[in-house]
Amino acid sequence: MFMLNCASLNWYGYSDNRQREEEKQDNKQDNKYSNREEGIASWYGKDFQGKRTASGETFDMNKLTAAHKKLPFGTMVKVTLIKNGKTVTVRINDRGPYVEGRIIDLSYEAAKQIGLDRSGVGKVRIEW
Repeated sequence: MFMLNCASLNWYGYSDNRQREEEKQDNKQDNKYSNREEGIASWYGKDFQGKRTASGETFDMNKLTAAHKKLPFGTMVKVTLIKNGKTVTVRINDRGPYVEGRIIDLSYEAAKQIGLDRSGVGKVRIEW
């Protein structure tokens, strides 16, 4: 009985499937962020300074941290303010925001770095 292999070899001697897998790996390395979400961000600061976060840390409005409803504590998240393209990387250490329609609450310092401190809220893309 003869078994035929339907996979063809490309110019380099790889089967098409192997080449596709290698391309997927290359794409993963080029973009370290595989998940993204868009929505409204806000920030919090003075009123919470020194208080305990949901992770047990003491909140410091001058550090690059954020609150998210579901992401694990310690997750590093790239936040891009859509209107100006500025980005900041924050670490999730708290839960929130608790205002409907918002996806992330940034520390004051993180908001300041992307220009969100003036308006208070803005549309962002988050990637992790």
